[in-house]
Amino acid sequence: MSHIPPHHDPACWGCGDMAKAKRAAIYLRVSTDDQTVENQRRELTAAATARGWTVVAEYADEGISGAKGRDGRPQLDLLLKDAVRRRFDVAMVWAVDRLGRSLPDLIGSLQELHSAKVDLFMLQQGIDTTTPGGKAMFQMLGVFGEFERAMIQARVKAGMSRTMEEQAAGKVRIGADGKRRKHIGRPKVSADTEKAIRARLAAGVGILKIAGELGVGSGTVQRVKREVA
Repeated sequence: MSHIPPHHDPACWGCGDMAKAKRAAIYLRVSTDDQTVENQRRELTAAATARGWTVVAEYADEGISGAKGRDGRPQLDLLLKDAVRRRFDVAMVWAVDRLGRSLPDLIGSLQELHSAKVDLFMLQQGIDTTTPGGKAMFQMLGVFGEFERAMIQARVKAGMSRTMEEQAAGKVRIGADGKRRKHIGRPKVSADTEKAIRARLAAGVGILKIAGELGVGSGTVQRVKREVA
């Protein structure tokens, strides 16, 4: 559950003495119900005190695996939403794997904090983006994010190209479940239909009219026209 220390009224976030100190939010996570977040809480609270930060909120996902994404961790989701609302200045975690074990999920969370102009403190990794050295790490997030997206796009394009080549060669594609995979793209028309298209094109019939008469897409008629030209 999200917890706000009783002596820190949300209505006063950013006012009075708190305007002088960074407002910190602590995120805690353990994977099983028989584990406790108390050690993480104690060490992070001590780290905040040593830096003169004021802990204004605590978010704890208990008994939830780090393999789950943001949608499976309600308190992480709330923390990121509160970051966008600027309810704190720095998010503190005990270790990077508390945020997540999936690289895309981890980068997504870090980029959201960065976009909200909220700093990040990771105790075990010694990362503190309130410092110049730590800020350099955040600047690298865009590079990693672009790299991840480029890799995904490249894999998708390579997979589509391979699939189209296999289809063109007449290879039957079988999925992991043993079932035949569906054809990708518009099914190729029969030789008789292509012949009829050519005949109508030669007679000067328009592309849309041919498509309507023969029940094919206008793109198919255009392809046949290009092949004839």
